[in-house]
Amino acid sequence: MAKKSAAIIRGDGTGPELVNAMVKVLKACNTKVELISCDAGSEWWEKNGGNSYISPEVWKLLEDTDACFKGPTTTVPVPNAPRSVAVSIRQKFELFGNIRPIKTYKNAEKQLDFICVREATEGLYAGIEFKTSDDSAIAIRKTTRKGCDRIAKKAFEVAKENGYKKVVAITKRNIMKETDGIFWSSIENTAKQFKGVEYEEYYIDNMTQQLVKNPERFNKNVLVSTNLFMDVISECASGNVGSIGNVYSGNYGDKYAMFEPAHGSAPKYAGQDKVNPVATVLSGAWMVDYLGEHDICKAIFKATEDVINENKYVTYDLGGKASLSQMADQIATRSAKFLKK
Repeated sequence: MAKKSAAIIRGDGTGPELVNAMVKVLKACNTKVELISCDAGSEWWEKNGGNSYISPEVWKLLEDTDACFKGPTTTVPVPNAPRSVAVSIRQKFELFGNIRPIKTYKNAEKQLDFICVREATEGLYAGIEFKTSDDSAIAIRKTTRKGCDRIAKKAFEVAKENGYKKVVAITKRNIMKETDGIFWSSIENTAKQFKGVEYEEYYIDNMTQQLVKNPERFNKNVLVSTNLFMDVISECASGNVGSIGNVYSGNYGDKYAMFEPAHGSAPKYAGQDKVNPVATVLSGAWMVDYLGEHDICKAIFKATEDVINENKYVTYDLGGKASLSQMADQIATRSAKFLKK
């Protein structure tokens, strides 16, 4: 098998220390993937300027590698700032499927196990907005048949791969009849290709209420929606996992993928060796799985689950006193042991 390579974006805030921990875990597992570090994000942009958080050199690196990992990055919320690193990469490489599992561990109050699938290239994140006066502006929600068809297919594929029996589509079709109408018709048409997988529709306002009141009802389901709706829903669902620091994700296209923790860069904790490394480490495990190292991925997931369930070497957000590096070291050591058995 030809050697695989991955660009590793260190990110902003806590990103570099989290990414270092992830790389340490992968190297403890003897990964054969070439990990090439680079910088992108607001901290790089503030030093170098320009109209992008990503330099031409890093764009070239991304094009030349088989996948990439994005540490947490900061997106400055002002009109003249560039588009976020994640959105830029998703749109450039057409990484239309953002996959975010919602799975709790033994010590969680609620036992959850479902998967969020988010369309990641269009919708309100297309970035089409303009001012109509000094006091008003319009944003366009871009919805295409192509975009809806491919994310619907991805959702049903994820359900089939995991042995799940239902896909739950989240819309606001009673209000946005045209845009969500296209999305829902793609769900209906795609369902015909996947016999044995049921499908159901929830409106987004009701779905958020259900995720607070009774999220267990979605166990062994795949939730799928358009870009902004699923961003909101997956964040809401993540609140049940014990910490956003546990939530990992992958962004998949037909020929490339980007992996990232679901949380932000938490700049106030930068350099304190404090934050939870789980989302970053598990996103890295998913990356090497995508690149063919399935055994390493399984070992890291098993080691992480054991560390969290043991509840001895966990960070503050999980009720423990361990540092970022202490928790990551435990995962690295245990992962390596599993691979030697």
